[in-house]
Amino acid sequence: MLDVTPVRAFSDNYIWVIRGPVSPERVAVVDPGDAAPVFDYLKRARVELGAILVTHHHRDHCGGVTALKESFDVPVIGPASEEIPRRTRAARGGDRIPLEALGLEFDVLDIPGHTRGHIAFYGHGSLFCGDTLFSAGCGRLFEGTAAQMSGSLQALRNLAPETYVYCGHEYTASNLRFARTVEPGNARAARYAEESQALLAQGRPTLPSTLALEIEVNPFLRCETTTVRQAASDHVGHPLEDPVEVFATIRRWKDEFR
Repeated sequence: MLDVTPVRAFSDNYIWVIRGPVSPERVAVVDPGDAAPVFDYLKRARVELGAILVTHHHRDHCGGVTALKESFDVPVIGPASEEIPRRTRAARGGDRIPLEALGLEFDVLDIPGHTRGHIAFYGHGSLFCGDTLFSAGCGRLFEGTAAQMSGSLQALRNLAPETYVYCGHEYTASNLRFARTVEPGNARAARYAEESQALLAQGRPTLPSTLALEIEVNPFLRCETTTVRQAASDHVGHPLEDPVEVFATIRRWKDEFR
C-alpha cells in the first residue's frame, strides 16, 4: 500500500499526498484545488513538493496548481484534452507516468463522463480517480454521456479488487443513503454505513475504499445485478434490461435524491 495522506480542502474535497520509497522527503499531490492546505502540509511535515497530478479541469481540483508551481519547479501532469493550468505533461489513457524522484510510476486511464477528458492514475495498488468513482457513488454527468460514464465505471470495476480507491470528495455517507434506497436489502451497505458514520464521528475520513467493497455496495457498479435493475425499473415504471439504461436511470434518480 502506498503511503498516502489526505489533506482536506473546501468543505469536502480531498487532496491526496503521496510519499514514494526513494525520497520520503519529497511528495506528489493529487488534485490540489487549493494551494494553502498543501503549503501548510508541506511545512508541517517538513517535505518538499515533487510532482502534481490532476484528474480533470474543475477548479476545485486544479485551482491551486499555479501557486504551487510558482514555488516549486515540478512536473504538472494532467489530462491532454482539458485546460490544466501550468501543465507540463499532457496525459492520455495508456500512458505510463514515471515519477523518478519519488520512485513511483502510474498508468493513466481514460475515464470520461464527469468531464469529457477525465483521467485516473493507477499504480502501486492504488487508484486516484477524481470525481468519476466515489465510495458508494459516482460523479455527475456534467460533460459526458451515460454511456461514457457507464463504460468508465466498468473499466474501473475490472481492476484488481484489492485496489485502494482514492476519490476526490467525502461523499460516502450521503452516497450510502441513496445506495440503501436502491438496495434496501444490501446488508454489506448497511454495515458500511455504520462503519462510515463511526469514522466520521471521530473526525476521520471514510477513504480510501477498495474496489472489492465498492462492487458490493455501490449501485453504479452493480447495474447488471437483479436488485439494481429491478429498482431502476420500478423507479421509471417499466422494465429495463440494458445496463447503460439502468445506469442512466439511477444517475438521474440520484440527481433528484434528497
